[in-house]
Amino acid sequence: MIKKILVGLLFVFLFLQFIRPTRNISEGKSANHISNKYAVPQNVQTVLEKACYDCHSNNTVYPWYTNIQPVGLWMQDHVNDGKGELNFDEFLTYAPKKAHHKLDEVIDQVKEGEMPLDSYTWIHKNAILNQDEKTALLDWADATMKQIATENNLKPEPKKEKKEEGQP
Repeated sequence: MIKKILVGLLFVFLFLQFIRPTRNISEGKSANHISNKYAVPQNVQTVLEKACYDCHSNNTVYPWYTNIQPVGLWMQDHVNDGKGELNFDEFLTYAPKKAHHKLDEVIDQVKEGEMPLDSYTWIHKNAILNQDEKTALLDWADATMKQIATENNLKPEPKKEKKEEGQP
């Protein structure tokens, strides 16, 4: 019985190797890339490339192990989720209020250590941001938010206070 189960699992594993998700690879910089309207200093561009773009752009650098399924399927789902939250290659398609909010989320998540994800930095050690890189990214995001707010007469969003654990 165990032999039949193992053979069945092997068959499923081999079958999965024929399923290939569409890869997130584009040629060149998108016309809607954030840098086509907002200044992105080279040091910030370097941070975005090493820590953000694999999941938040139209161009992912895929490691070898994504050729093995179901890892490749899981990875592509993760990339699609990241692009759905924020895509620097499509940033100029966002309404000003949404663009402003997305940069505010970048600031919050980097400050809280939620981005880049731990699951990403376990394998991509170069994506771990040092304090200078975090400061550069945060300062740039803040300045860009202010520029968006000024250009579009956006009123500042009230900051939501985080609830302590155990409080309603």
